[in-house]
Amino acid sequence: MIIGLNRTARVSMTCLALMTLAACGGQSDSQRDGGSNGGGNGTVSYTAGIFQPYKGLANRCTTAAEENNWLRSWINDTYLWYREVPDLNPNSYSDPLDYFDRLRTAETTPSGADKDKFHFWYPTDEWERLSQSGISAGYGAQFALLAATPPRDVRVAYVDPGTPAANAGLQRGDMIIAIDGADAINGNTDAIVDTLNAGLFPEGTGETHQIRLRSNDGSERTVSLTSANVTSTPVQNVKVIDQGVRVGYLLFNDHIATAEQQLITAINTLNSGAGVDELVLDIRYNGGGYLYIASELAYMIAGSSRTSGQTFERLTFNDKYPNNDAVTGQALQPIPFFSTSDSNAPLPSLNLNRVFVLTGAGTCSASESIMNGLRGVGVEVIQIGGTTCGKPYGFYATDNCDTTYFAIQFKGVNDAGFGDYTDGFSPQNTVTAPGTTIPGCSVRDDFMRQLGDPTEGRLAAALGYIGGGMCPAPPSGPVGVTKQGMPGADADAVLLRSPLRENRILGRPGA
Repeated sequence: MIIGLNRTARVSMTCLALMTLAACGGQSDSQRDGGSNGGGNGTVSYTAGIFQPYKGLANRCTTAAEENNWLRSWINDTYLWYREVPDLNPNSYSDPLDYFDRLRTAETTPSGADKDKFHFWYPTDEWERLSQSGISAGYGAQFALLAATPPRDVRVAYVDPGTPAANAGLQRGDMIIAIDGADAINGNTDAIVDTLNAGLFPEGTGETHQIRLRSNDGSERTVSLTSANVTSTPVQNVKVIDQGVRVGYLLFNDHIATAEQQLITAINTLNSGAGVDELVLDIRYNGGGYLYIASELAYMIAGSSRTSGQTFERLTFNDKYPNNDAVTGQALQPIPFFSTSDSNAPLPSLNLNRVFVLTGAGTCSASESIMNGLRGVGVEVIQIGGTTCGKPYGFYATDNCDTTYFAIQFKGVNDAGFGDYTDGFSPQNTVTAPGTTIPGCSVRDDFMRQLGDPTEGRLAAALGYIGGGMCPAPPSGPVGVTKQGMPGADADAVLLRSPLRENRILGRPGA
């Protein structure tokens, strides 16, 4: 999935979701354009409804009008909903980023949300640094936003082991009180916002910031964190919970290439000894990534008898490309349930006919594909938690003039032909604004307990359902959206993270 970044938010994720203040901003038009404009110097030929092939217009970067001309043709050719895009004169916009933002559908989903929430761009050099591996500069803590405006509530959602955050003792539920002396709860000036952004999201390694935290027991402490190149650990807390039946649990946070071996190891661990009768897959914070990882995990859950010869996901592009990939031109082939690893080794499997998934607003894209793909071959998926983000879509990262653009180009459907979950998947007892409802229980995220703790709200609800088929009373308000709750209140959260981690990436590495 890609969060719906706007042109002023691409530099800092906090500008999108954290502070909502005037201080949040990307580059100005003059910074981005380098002084060029498409209005007087270097205009291009424009006739409404007539589009030149976009490949012949690529990387003509002298004027904004030339960049706009490429964008106009590229969107018209490859965008999934190109018929719903206004045909805007490329000579009339001096900033290609502003022009790009306008080249999207204005239609809405059944709930009234924007149909396209995932139109965004990144400077190409930044995108390339982000997408190389699971290594990035930071502390190794994932921060979550429970309340966006003062009094703000920013929490630690989880911590990767062996990172600066882990070594400093940060834990899930810790609330950010202050950063380098700036009030993170009530501070409301541009200078405070800049300080908070800089402290939460260091741009490089070797930056040291003083962060004051409030633990779940009410105690406060200040820790000194120095940013480093940290490696994500996408699979954590693998365990078996014995409650009459053996319930496997694993936390899966990222569909990155390094997750493959960790998932294989996790499934082998759960298969050892007496094996497991049920599985709780915690993907509440998993925004997606490589689709082949999702397919492999779905196979390892269901096994060969349910998936052999079946389609995990079938991609469809716009009506100009009924049989071919709109970008590569290759003939469309369904994505199978991969039964072997990237190195062609056979994968283990649990051979289960149902799975419990713990979800939230951060469950997106390839994670939703796991749910949809398994449902397509008759595996019962029981959802515990909040409504997922609703992204059955994906795209190719496309560079032009040192900017990488992301516009929806394809949609995925399962073996049964279903992929219309644009408002997300929701547990069937969700009270407010549900998406596509499936069996399960609506349960708020519980920041008062650690992930994998059998008493943590969502895991406890899954264990209760396994034991008796019953749900706790659902929350009366919406789950799966940002809550403006009081500090300490359980609520689903927006994760403050790079778009790289909310994506649907095609192919296997090196394929």
